[in-house]
Amino acid sequence: MSTPKNQPNPNVTYPVPGEYGQGLFDVTYIKPTITRPNILVGDFSYYSGKDFESRVTHHYEFYGDKLIIGRFCQIAAGVELVMNGANHKMGSASTFPFYIFEGWKQDVPPLPDMPCKGDTVIGNDVWIGQNAVILPGVHIGDGAVVGLNSIVGSDVEPYTIVAGNPAKFVRKRFDNELIELLQAFKWWDKPIDEIQTLIPMLNDGNLERVKNAIKERL
Repeated sequence: MSTPKNQPNPNVTYPVPGEYGQGLFDVTYIKPTITRPNILVGDFSYYSGKDFESRVTHHYEFYGDKLIIGRFCQIAAGVELVMNGANHKMGSASTFPFYIFEGWKQDVPPLPDMPCKGDTVIGNDVWIGQNAVILPGVHIGDGAVVGLNSIVGSDVEPYTIVAGNPAKFVRKRFDNELIELLQAFKWWDKPIDEIQTLIPMLNDGNLERVKNAIKERL
């Protein structure tokens, strides 16, 4: 089914019109650029660069781990998502991976013995700041914000801000009531026509008014 004219199209690579899209900022929607079967990205999530897959490192198919990114995420330039292939065994006397190099007499360890931390999962409407590094197996909740240059090695709760190396909790973005309402409402899953009508609410700084508007729609 084709996208109606003048409606946002999640399947275009360069969604920003004119010089800002292919030149000044090189903003790309991620989903239409993906070639790897173990990277799953939702509609309208963007990267401030051209080659998002080059920012997903140590991602080897034999591990079976996935990178899963929700809808409407904002990923800044220089972000790196490190996958499980970067891990070394730390429970043995040496961390050196002899098995990957020519000439060394070590069989490839069974996958259950490898230091695999599972899938990396990024929720919806997540903002990841410039040059942040997301380590293997991390889950980042809906609406979270990761500060620039942060190294994220543990899970991030929905609608919280983390920053630093290692990334630590800074504050919640909203009070618990609004966080719960937003998670129940899931605006990012609505049809495009409905999201268009929600934009004034999503940009409203009067959070009590936002709460009431969501309650009316739930």
